[in-house]
Amino acid sequence: MALYFYPRGGSAHVTRALARQLDSQGFDVNLLSGSRSDLGDLADAESFFAGLDPYLIDYTPALLSADPQRYEGPAGTAPMHGSYEDRPGSEDPVFAVIDDATYERHVEAWSQALDDAGAGEADLLYLHHLSPVNEAAARSFPEIPICGHIHGSELLMLERIASGPPVSWAHADAWLERICRWAASCERLVVNSPEGRKRAARLLDIDPERLLLIANGIDPEFAPREIDRRAHWRRHLVEQPRGWRPGQPPGSVGYREEQLRPLEGTTLLAAGRFTEVKRLTLLIEAYAEARERFGVPTALVLLGGYPGEWEGEHPAETVERLGLSDVFLAGWHSHELPDFFSAADLLVHPSVHEQFGQVLIEAMACGAPVLAVNRGGPATIVADGETGWLIEPDDRDALVASMIEAVNDTEERDCRGEAAREEVSVQYAWAAIGAELAAELHEPAPLSGVSS
Repeated sequence: MALYFYPRGGSAHVTRALARQLDSQGFDVNLLSGSRSDLGDLADAESFFAGLDPYLIDYTPALLSADPQRYEGPAGTAPMHGSYEDRPGSEDPVFAVIDDATYERHVEAWSQALDDAGAGEADLLYLHHLSPVNEAAARSFPEIPICGHIHGSELLMLERIASGPPVSWAHADAWLERICRWAASCERLVVNSPEGRKRAARLLDIDPERLLLIANGIDPEFAPREIDRRAHWRRHLVEQPRGWRPGQPPGSVGYREEQLRPLEGTTLLAAGRFTEVKRLTLLIEAYAEARERFGVPTALVLLGGYPGEWEGEHPAETVERLGLSDVFLAGWHSHELPDFFSAADLLVHPSVHEQFGQVLIEAMACGAPVLAVNRGGPATIVADGETGWLIEPDDRDALVASMIEAVNDTEERDCRGEAAREEVSVQYAWAAIGAELAAELHEPAPLSGVSS
């Protein structure tokens, strides 16, 4: 099993969970993952994948070099990975600007990494995302079947290419061809939602029947907890803050204890990276409009924002522009997430492009209902009026109205939260999902090939 990126998002959590589940199902799983040794536990694959004894590819030496993308170094290192997202000035440029020569350097490094990690002895290569690792595997071990796992971010880049890429994306066509070729060469392709299956089939030009639908799951630790809310927020916002401003480190946004009074009432939580599709500016502006009609003290907490990564207006700038004293930045946390969900009353997730929505099922498992967009994964996870609220994409008025209803109608919110917990605890248990995937991997693979 291989993950091209270092741990910083939902795909890393899915990789870890599936590796553990397949191991429990009798598979001998060897994990190869990107890593960052310069960010501590935040992005260190050895810590994140503890217990799986991963083979690491450390990107830190590349980042310290003169040319991170063309870096050549010893075993256990590789050029800094590319990205499916275009964030100017970021350490990982969008794939569509990476030229052929640089691409070949990535493939060469990962071919060596796969060999060093023992891929040549495997019966199956399970590759998360469609990335240069697929090319490295195809060249170095053409006789070993590949199971690809599409997490959705690659589809966002393909959709942008299909709609007309920016002029700066000089190599978009080459990357489109590569990603489609990698998908076609997989004996199996895993997607995590019906919407993801439709998008992948269309964008990758493959038969939908070749796409194996395996939902993401929730770990048993995600369950309602008795928690001292004031102590929780004091620890993470005052004593050990991780919020950050543009160009500044985690902890550059902190608070005094007297500023936490709004958190003594109802707490709305948003969780995720600070990318444009998450619509955090829209959320904060809608919250600013709704707050005047809340019947009880209310606060909004933004959990997430990988340090140094953001698109558009940074949430800290939006909060300052609107002069809000009841919106808090909690920073990025890889652990303690069940505590955060248990310390909140509602997860607000206005993201407009969500193939699945891992954070939704995790919050629901902890008893927090969800306010999300009626598209993609959230539309299949949240039952409007039963386990949460669904609104149309970018519908500011509906977002305002739904927040007001959720805050002011405590009984209805609690009822939907309990229904949400019961729903996901049965439908999204990792043990059942792992058993389903294991059974599929034991079966003969369907015929591969590009659809006509």
